[in-house]
Amino acid sequence: MREIVLDTETTGLSPRDGDRLVEIGCLELVNHMPTGETYHQYVNPGMPMPAAAEAVHGLSDKFLSDKPVFGDVADDFLTFIGDAALVIHNASFDMGFINAELARLKRDPVPNNRAIDTVSMARKKFPGSPASLDALCRRFEIDNSARTLHGALLDAELLAEVYLELIGGRQPGLILGADASDNDTTLAIERVARVPRPHDPTAEELAAHAEFIARLNDPMWEK
Repeated sequence: MREIVLDTETTGLSPRDGDRLVEIGCLELVNHMPTGETYHQYVNPGMPMPAAAEAVHGLSDKFLSDKPVFGDVADDFLTFIGDAALVIHNASFDMGFINAELARLKRDPVPNNRAIDTVSMARKKFPGSPASLDALCRRFEIDNSARTLHGALLDAELLAEVYLELIGGRQPGLILGADASDNDTTLAIERVARVPRPHDPTAEELAAHAEFIARLNDPMWEK
């Protein structure tokens, strides 16, 4: 089962107001395990970067000025995600921006039903608790100390760890999809033959028993 953990950075909060994508980060999972395959792309939004957005992700106009526009990377992005399910934190936000960019190119949208929203998962599993990525990293003791600014690929990597915890947690000792002969963990149990223990009473035990019942009044053993 192939899944893509995805995150984006943008110039603002709403593609309807003209905000654009500036960064895409994706990480591939197969059978809920990272494969090491990633997709990471900065995108020139074709508009000035608002100061409030730059304060969040640190991407300046100068930095993005020589990056490709979305139309130049759309095919590579769509090829990477393929038809996999998309694991996204607050999926409606990222899907809205991705599909707005595709609409500008007159390309078909990515169906919203492909998205697995980890915010909804977290709120269902921990009702009333904070569901931000930072809060979930703290809950699951995931090191996010490198997250001084938002970054799409770093956030996708952190989200992959959070997602695996939300679905039940990884069990690294299990061998999944591997040849068991290469990782033989069968325990060799040495069975030691023991001499049967005698159960018949000894002469001393019989004598002690006879002495005991002689002191009893009408003992049952003599009936």
